[in-house]
Amino acid sequence: MKIVVIGGSGLIGTKVIANLTSHGHEAVAASPQSGVNTLTGEGLKEALVGADVVLDVSNSPSFADDDVMNFFTTSTENQLTAEQETGVRHHVALSIVGADRLPDSGYLRAKVAQEKLIRDSGVPFTIVRSTQFFEFGKAIADSATQDGVVRLSDGAVQPIASDDVARMVAKATVGAPLNGIFEIGGPEKFGMAEFARKALARVNDPREVVSDPAAPYFGTLIHEELVPGPDGHLAETRYEDWSAKN
Repeated sequence: MKIVVIGGSGLIGTKVIANLTSHGHEAVAASPQSGVNTLTGEGLKEALVGADVVLDVSNSPSFADDDVMNFFTTSTENQLTAEQETGVRHHVALSIVGADRLPDSGYLRAKVAQEKLIRDSGVPFTIVRSTQFFEFGKAIADSATQDGVVRLSDGAVQPIASDDVARMVAKATVGAPLNGIFEIGGPEKFGMAEFARKALARVNDPREVVSDPAAPYFGTLIHEELVPGPDGHLAETRYEDWSAKN
């Protein structure tokens, strides 16, 4: 099976390609580095010729509301058009658990818009919604730091290792299109502030983390929106086990 991975040079993309290749598939990275620009369409149609599946794990370089909306809608529209022209039979996209439940976040609104374009395109699809990655714990703390203090709510998260994300995304990619949503997450639930404390302690970062119910997460207040639903598929890797190996 030939699979074109949009964003194939990133954290998840490189891991997914390694997983797919180890199972005998032809997985090709498509990114600006390889001459494929999904925003302008440059090189996109040519890259999809002969592809069975397109997997989109790309991300916006800017998280500003207008920028991220433009990135996900423009990139996705261009991909879907090229897929229809080249006969791609399955579009897979990586999205975020809870995106549709947190409309105050510009980033998550953009992911919802991306999902709608995919659903309405007529191209068979699978949307994999993942929780936050273990690797992003420090970045979350950085984004919530003011005057050297991290302020985050105790709203629940259920983070997951990127290796598990890649494995589960690869499985969805080679499977039949669900024409629906597949949720994945880690095995443990933390408060967001607790997750940040663990991430900072892991790298000996002395910043204080304060639990603040009014602290926003990328522009929105969170409670239980960022955890998988009852039908979610949970990975086995626990945070402490991952931390000990990385």
